[in-house]
Amino acid sequence: MSGRKETVLDLAKFVDKGVQVKLTGGRQVTGTLKGYDQLLNLVLDAAVESVRDHDDPLKTTDQTRRLGLIVCRGTAVMLVSPTDGTEEIANPFVQPEAV
Repeated sequence: MSGRKETVLDLAKFVDKGVQVKLTGGRQVTGTLKGYDQLLNLVLDAAVESVRDHDDPLKTTDQTRRLGLIVCRGTAVMLVSPTDGTEEIANPFVQPEAV
């Protein structure tokens, strides 16, 4: 067994492609993955943060904030997903409101 640690995720296929990253605390950032390391520290270029709703911090609004080139610490990364090939769907478990 080698002394080098392998990453849990194989992010090599996402380099120079768009990714969406969810961070602890509810922040959500979209950008182009430029690099990463074994600790899951990510370098994103042309990063854009989705602004959260003031009333419900777990929800995001349509507003965005440009961040540019950023580093996401691996300890804060909760989810990494590609932006191509994914779409948001309606929650099938939400009950319609009675009028």
